[in-house]
Amino acid sequence: MKPKPPASSLPPSAPASGAVEQGAVAPGQYSLFDGAAPAPAPAAPREPVGRRSSRYVVYVDESGDHGLESVDPNYPVFVLAFCVFHKEHYAQRVVPAVEAFKFKHFGHDVVVLHETDIRKEKGAFRFTSREHKQGFLDELTGIIDAHNFILIGCVIDKQRLRERSENPYHLALGYCLETLYELMQEKDQDDLTTHVVVECRGKKEDRELELEFRRVCDGANKFGRTLPMQIVFADKKTNSSGLQLADLVARPIGLSFVRPEQQNRAFEVLKRKFFCSGGRRKVGVGYEGWGLKIHPPESERPR
Repeated sequence: MKPKPPASSLPPSAPASGAVEQGAVAPGQYSLFDGAAPAPAPAAPREPVGRRSSRYVVYVDESGDHGLESVDPNYPVFVLAFCVFHKEHYAQRVVPAVEAFKFKHFGHDVVVLHETDIRKEKGAFRFTSREHKQGFLDELTGIIDAHNFILIGCVIDKQRLRERSENPYHLALGYCLETLYELMQEKDQDDLTTHVVVECRGKKEDRELELEFRRVCDGANKFGRTLPMQIVFADKKTNSSGLQLADLVARPIGLSFVRPEQQNRAFEVLKRKFFCSGGRRKVGVGYEGWGLKIHPPESERPR
């Protein structure tokens, strides 16, 4: 197994403090939440896997069609995004910020922030002008920029898959779960259960996804060992801040690959969120092949 990678970086503009999570963040690395460090836990044997949860929760969403029957030439990729939050920071900072944003713009918090609806101006997202829409997007990007989470992503280039029988979703899931395990090793949480929340897509799709999730976690991974992770399915109507943020970040990741020359402000923010090899001193670099994986690898691209 390769050496444990350094912690992911957070943007300099994020309200990160110098707090260090007990037994989880090495010197020179960011913690994933603000405020004082948690009080040291009393020395005691750890409970068996499955009886306690880790300090982190993961929200997952995708961008693009995972089918291979027809490939959209304008967006020939499938993207899977894992947003990893420290539970304390998520509950105390992230959720209140998203709720306050909704009350400000809609007068209630029932609306679900959905990237496709915002981009196409559907439903509640009918803007009065370009300036109105841009201001809305700027503020939403600011929330993502200002709050702490670590991003793990995988882009599947469907046009270049050698084995056409491969399922892009399952491929991406395997890569992301392996990277998530490396992150949990780094945070000393790798013997505790980490919950991975995904949105329901349909009975057949959910059943296939759960089987693949269990297969990977039962040992079909590059480590050849059991990964202590548990999948949680959420109804599409679930008003989860974490799922909505995962939905918002997935497409900018895909566009950074499909149209690398195009301005992509959202991805510039996300660069500083990716799990990377250089820690806080290498913010925004060292994430390719680390927190962001491309399959097939970039090195196999025609020159």
